[in-house]
Amino acid sequence: MLRSLFTGISGLRAHQQMLDITSNNIANVNTVGFKSSSAVFEDTLSQTIAGAGAPGAGGGTNPMQVGLGVQLAGTSTNFTQGSNQYTGRSSDMLINGDGFFVVKNGTQTTYTRAGSFDLDANGHLVTPDGSVVQDATGNPLDLSALVSTAGAPSQYVSWSVAGDGTVNAVKQDGTTDSLGQIGLATFANPGGLQKVGDSQYVPTANSGDAVVNAPGTGGVGTLTSGYVEMSNVDLASELTNLIISERGFQANSRVITTSDEVLQSLISLKQ
Repeated sequence: MLRSLFTGISGLRAHQQMLDITSNNIANVNTVGFKSSSAVFEDTLSQTIAGAGAPGAGGGTNPMQVGLGVQLAGTSTNFTQGSNQYTGRSSDMLINGDGFFVVKNGTQTTYTRAGSFDLDANGHLVTPDGSVVQDATGNPLDLSALVSTAGAPSQYVSWSVAGDGTVNAVKQDGTTDSLGQIGLATFANPGGLQKVGDSQYVPTANSGDAVVNAPGTGGVGTLTSGYVEMSNVDLASELTNLIISERGFQANSRVITTSDEVLQSLISLKQ
């Protein structure tokens, strides 16, 4: 009888974790570059009451086992492309493909799909948390020529990013200069990346090292300026998962209640 109690508890724990994952997906339904996750369950160790028997004079017998519950085996990140949203800002970029932007904050290099960037006072292209976007050579993207300094206006009237990541700036006379090139990274196993907040990831032993290439080469995809990639959360599916996790939690609660009622009946035999 105690087995059923602990089995029910394991079910409560697992479905609570599923609920946590689903609620996080729903919370980030409008987060730029967010990738949804899903819970993966597996059964726990089974108690073997009797082993299998080989066929002899009679027929063989199968093993007799009683399962001891469920546990969260892992979480799976969905890296399918999110929808495109037009912003009209030259500093916003959308990756058409599997690549990641390479950004650096201090000594830490991270990777992101969120292409909502701004120019800081030094002409660096930065994320909302101040991480600096790197060009294809692995150095910080330095667009200082676009920034007005010491009261002097910039010599450029506009700028944009081409599909190959090249930053093109237009002068007042209509001529164009290339100021740098944005790099994109790919991984052997993107599912092995670890989320570190701010819509950013770091490599792990199972993701493989980052391979940085210019957009349009190495399978990283191309860039589209003036757009951002929105969250790939499917709200209809997540609301359905919300119901599934809730019902699973309620069913396992019922297992515990039923086990308690049976124990109470056994105790009553003594009275």
